[in-house]
Amino acid sequence: MLAKALETHVNEILAMTRYKDFCPNGLQVEGRSNVQHIVTGVTANMELLVKAVEIQADAVLVHHGYFWKGEGDSIIGMKRERIAFLLKHNLNLFAWHLPLDAHPELGNNIQLAKKAGWEVHGRFGDQEIGLYGRMGNAMTAEELSLHLERILQRKPLLVGLSNRRISRIAWCTGAAQGFFLEAVSLGVDAFVSGEISEQTVHIARETGVAYFAAGHHATERFGIDALGVHLAKSFGLQHTHIDIYNPV
Repeated sequence: MLAKALETHVNEILAMTRYKDFCPNGLQVEGRSNVQHIVTGVTANMELLVKAVEIQADAVLVHHGYFWKGEGDSIIGMKRERIAFLLKHNLNLFAWHLPLDAHPELGNNIQLAKKAGWEVHGRFGDQEIGLYGRMGNAMTAEELSLHLERILQRKPLLVGLSNRRISRIAWCTGAAQGFFLEAVSLGVDAFVSGEISEQTVHIARETGVAYFAAGHHATERFGIDALGVHLAKSFGLQHTHIDIYNPV
């Protein structure tokens, strides 16, 4: 299919224009016009780009792309090397950030819920990206930590231990520690996100709501893969998901 047609389709299904984001969504670096083999991954680092070229992919689709607000405008250093590599190999780079977090079927948050077996009761947080609901089976904080470790292949950092069993839960992948107080106000027993800040520890300790920092990369591996599977099924594309290990 045409790269532009791929971009138009994903922009529409992810309702891209609904979100105010920190980076451009859609086609970020233009390559060859026809796309048959797509690679998906969390972040457009050089290792991912090299692997995509090695397997003769036409496009790389990621959650974390380039051109973030607040970064320098000059194309120098690492940014130059990445963009030069894409242009040299005529490789398309697509990125969808907040729209992919929030999508009700393909998004990072709903995909995490499906993996974990959580029921979704509603949305919360900035632009309603976060989700809250109930776990299928109540667990202790330690049991939930082990459950997340099995799903994410990464041991979460757990703070704010509570004696109560956890059944009501809120979650938002990536860097969503700023949503913690709003999650507490929903009456949940625990909040799961990717990252943690200094003040998060005190909120967890003083409210009795357990906080799980499960990894920014680890919690956001599922959405972009689901998008690739969707595109492969819808348009007969070849899809390869490549997970570049990141401990954060």
